[in-house]
Amino acid sequence: MRTTVCRRATFNAAHRLFNPKWDEETNNRIFGLCNNPNYHGHNYTLIVKITGDINPETGYVIDLKTVKDLINLLVIEPFDHNNLNLDVPDFKYLNPTAENIAKVIWEKFRNHLGITFDIKIQLHETENNFVEYPG
Repeated sequence: MRTTVCRRATFNAAHRLFNPKWDEETNNRIFGLCNNPNYHGHNYTLIVKITGDINPETGYVIDLKTVKDLINLLVIEPFDHNNLNLDVPDFKYLNPTAENIAKVIWEKFRNHLGITFDIKIQLHETENNFVEYPG
């Protein structure tokens, strides 16, 4: 029986939404306040959803302590209290939109967990705005 387990975490990060191929007017029109050249920050809420078969020996799909440790290693350590544009190599050439952040996190989990599990990443940028990336 396939079952989904979820783990929630929070992190704070700054970013600027900006396309270097566009002029300032176009960037301002498309990204608005999120194009602030001095950056802006969010208190992100991350929910990692992992779906798999329940192991009959442990009763787990995956040990949530393992998921917690992976979140700390893959997300909290590199992203928390950093400027995503400047400090996180994943976004050197990738606009750090909520969609792209969720995709990057999903790819990190996929690389660590292989294909045994289905993974969904839900990322809340604000109380009202969030994305879900299913891979």
